Amino acid sequence: MRIPICILFLLLTTISTFPALAQAEVKLWTRFEQEFRSDKSYSEPLYEVASLTTIFQSPSGRTKKIQAFWDGADTWKVRFAPDEVGLWTYRTECSDQQNTGLHGQTGSFTVTAATSPLAFYSKGTLTRPPGRYHLAHADGTPFFWFADTAWNGALKATDAEWDLYLKDRVQKGFNAIQVVLTQWRGADSDADGRAAFEGAGRIRVNPQFFQRLDRKIDRINDHGLVAALVLLWALPVSQGRHLSPGYFLPEPEAILLARYMVARYGGNQVVWFLGGDGKYIDEYEQRWKTIGRGVFGRGDYQGLVAQHPQGRSWIGEVYKDEPWLDIIGYQSSHSAAEPTVNWINRGPMAEKWDKLPARPLINLEPLYENNSGGNSDDVRKACYWSVFATPVAGITYGAHTIWPWLKRGEKALNHSGGVSPASWQDSLGFPGVVQVSYLVRFMQRFAWWELRPRHQELLVEQPGLTDYRQFVPALANDDVSTVLVYVPEKIRCRLRNPRLLQYTAQWFNPVTNQALAVADFGPDSVLTVDPPFEKDAVLVLTK
Repeated sequence: MRIPICILFLLLTTISTFPALAQAEVKLWTRFEQEFRSDKSYSEPLYEVASLTTIFQSPSGRTKKIQAFWDGADTWKVRFAPDEVGLWTYRTECSDQQNTGLHGQTGSFTVTAATSPLAFYSKGTLTRPPGRYHLAHADGTPFFWFADTAWNGALKATDAEWDLYLKDRVQKGFNAIQVVLTQWRGADSDADGRAAFEGAGRIRVNPQFFQRLDRKIDRINDHGLVAALVLLWALPVSQGRHLSPGYFLPEPEAILLARYMVARYGGNQVVWFLGGDGKYIDEYEQRWKTIGRGVFGRGDYQGLVAQHPQGRSWIGEVYKDEPWLDIIGYQSSHSAAEPTVNWINRGPMAEKWDKLPARPLINLEPLYENNSGGNSDDVRKACYWSVFATPVAGITYGAHTIWPWLKRGEKALNHSGGVSPASWQDSLGFPGVVQVSYLVRFMQRFAWWELRPRHQELLVEQPGLTDYRQFVPALANDDVSTVLVYVPEKIRCRLRNPRLLQYTAQWFNPVTNQALAVADFGPDSVLTVDPPFEKDAVLVLTK
């Protein structure tokens, strides 16, 4: 049968006018994106369209609600990462039900098996296993968090610079990149001079700002890295705080802005940092619980959620009953002095982790390398102490020239210190980052997710009680068949062997990444050990 040309033209026109009718095909865990065209023009789209929800139905019948977002003019989009192979369908519900371009749209798409070798496509997106202290892929594979800090990277980098940086971080073993999504005290605009939003009492987002940012977030995922995205920088003190939305926006606008970004990037492989560098306790506790519940309480999003507190601020007890919070983040701050070292080793994380509901506990901002607070040795030690202080989950690294994305002779905006003699490129191979990458690869040799702090049980005496620089932490699994002891200086230690086990022993050098086998230990009740290296060392005992 021949179709008349006029009818064929009408069919093609209909499909191009209503793209929601067309069926697409995407791979498992990758991003499905659908565009909708509004029948109406809105002067304040974020306020006049209170919600545009897409209800996705999986092949097995599960439903998931995801918010769409405004992308300028009459364009709205929804982004979603499907978690099941087969035919998916969707329909939209708009708060303005008279807008037929947004309300009542339907469609379908087919999800096929993942073919990418990248971990979060082959193994699935990140999850928080119930009752555990680590993150994992959807297939159950444990995920050791190893993030780099590039707060300004996505805002300031060119596309070529960003790819160079991401390629280097993959080579060094990183699997996550921490970036800021809006203007903040460290960057008043992106590289093109644009801000993410305008206003305070009422805000208006700038789609062009986010369209540029889209490429940067996509490239993070393209390199096999998780995008750890700060929604609302929030430091309530210091110069430049007026630029940080988590500090100055009223709660309804903070929620509105954060939900916009969650809708925009929820189809990517992401972890959300609700706040950045904020105070979330005491007088600010109710504000941030209100914002957290407002952004994530409805469940219409994808991705895990963390908080990134200001230095030496602990949120564990205060937020233990908040169901939207997946990761207890903390920041040990930028010092190698006694108060900071003691806070890592003997502070609330180390003392209270087993008294709270199980969640990953991660130092999301230890001492930066190339910072006046310490040298590369101090950076390495801060990272080891942090990993050993709680059930093992991961660590973040940072360099003072990379996070602000500095060129030589530039200074970080609204931060202390002079101009930088080094650029972000110069910092890519600093000794500290190389040695922290050794740490991560070393931990990945073991079933690290089974390791718990055991130094109070295993050390006969704790040298760190006399000299904070000599604090010796120890990790072990439940049956003590694997024991790791971090010795920060060349000092003798005595370890209890409560089960009188015979151990195979070796020393690991955190500076050189070399291992040295030594004579077996046991089955004595007390084991005396002497590190063979001039700096720090890790004793490995395996049964």
